[in-house]
Amino acid sequence: MADAFPFSAIVGQDEMKTALLIAAVEPAVGGVLAFGDRGAGKSTAVRALAALLPDLDVVPGCPYGCDPAEECTPDCPRKKSKKAAQRPAPVVDLPLGVTEDRVVGALDLERALTSGEKVFEPGLLARAHRGFLYIDEVNLLEDHIVDLLLDVAASGENVVEREGLSVRHPARFVLVGSGNPEEGELRPQLLDRFGLSVEVSTPVDIKDRVAVIERREAYERDRMTFAERWQRDEDRLREKIVRARSAVADVKVPRRMLEVAARLCVALGADGLRGELTLVRAARGLAALGGQKSITIKHLRKVAPMAMRHRLRRDPLDESGSGVRVERAVAEVFGA
Repeated sequence: MADAFPFSAIVGQDEMKTALLIAAVEPAVGGVLAFGDRGAGKSTAVRALAALLPDLDVVPGCPYGCDPAEECTPDCPRKKSKKAAQRPAPVVDLPLGVTEDRVVGALDLERALTSGEKVFEPGLLARAHRGFLYIDEVNLLEDHIVDLLLDVAASGENVVEREGLSVRHPARFVLVGSGNPEEGELRPQLLDRFGLSVEVSTPVDIKDRVAVIERREAYERDRMTFAERWQRDEDRLREKIVRARSAVADVKVPRRMLEVAARLCVALGADGLRGELTLVRAARGLAALGGQKSITIKHLRKVAPMAMRHRLRRDPLDESGSGVRVERAVAEVFGA
């Protein structure tokens, strides 16, 4: 990721950048869905964030990138060792048309044919463990792959039972999807798995458009010089993420904030309780990023659109967009 465009240099798209930072600090929020115009920087932002994150401590040689401080699954072939290596936080692309074996892993055919050994060859889910699984054009993903992702996202574990193999390994990742709504809708089951949903649009301000072009041209001409120019901002943001990660578990959630989150979800007619959980987790991540020790109305108001706009039932009598409906409910529940 050394070649990635600097996250700090991305012009505008504040909601998308905020959602990605929250997911990096509080992975329990459940991932980010970015829907909007082509060429608006969705893929650039995801890769830029991954390059910004601190390296992970991993067990040397472990195919799953296990954390040395945690117990691993019995099927992990790692050797017991207190030693640790480091690797960048993984960002794994899940392409359209990918096969099931490529996603979950399969029998290593070469070793099976040459030596007769039944050895598991990990798939994309293993590579994405403790990192990001990125799906561009997620609304065009085949249904059987969607079903696989739903199972793993719910359990945090990948289970493979085939060809005489029985393997299970950890697969906890931040799911990030992007797409263009004009090309089709997302299955409701998968849509509900994304904690945050952001709308990405092409900037209309002339100054912003010119700034995007200038920065992209400078980056393409000399990536090293461009990276050096933004290094100080990247270092500051990286330190902010590290501090927030260590503090997020201690951010307090007053009971009154839980009541406000519940009132908002009731006002919006959200099904289930995932809305409240996402609101609270996202607000906690935002508070940690800001160095605050407790979530407030300000945090809930900020994350409400991205946490709730994709959870609304369709109302045939209301032609307003979901974002407008959330803003109306926020104004009613939180006050002007």
